[in-house]
Order: sequence, then structure tokens, then C-alpha cells
Amino acid sequence: MSRTEARTRFAVADHTAATEGVDRHAVMAAQSDLVEGIHTLRQVVCVKG
Repeated sequence: MSRTEARTRFAVADHTAATEGVDRHAVMAAQSDLVEGIHTLRQVVCVKG
């Protein structure tokens, strides 16, 4: 499906509902046989404006 078609089919609320409660650590743990975590990113600063 193209991006344009996806934009007409799905709303942001649909995506939010589908991913609510998903823990990124659980996702990475489920993929541990496929990937190796080398670094963990963390937020240092938040700039709004």
C-alpha cells in the first residue's frame, strides 16, 4: 500500500490505539534472536519553540 492510500485508510488515533501499552523493551526482547542492542539512546534535552 502506498503512503497516500495509508493516510486515507488510517487515522493517527488508529495507530495510537494499536500501539498503546506496547513496551519497547518487550519488543526488543522478543527480537533478541534477530538483533543485538549495541547502544541505548536517552533524551538529553527537549527544545520547544
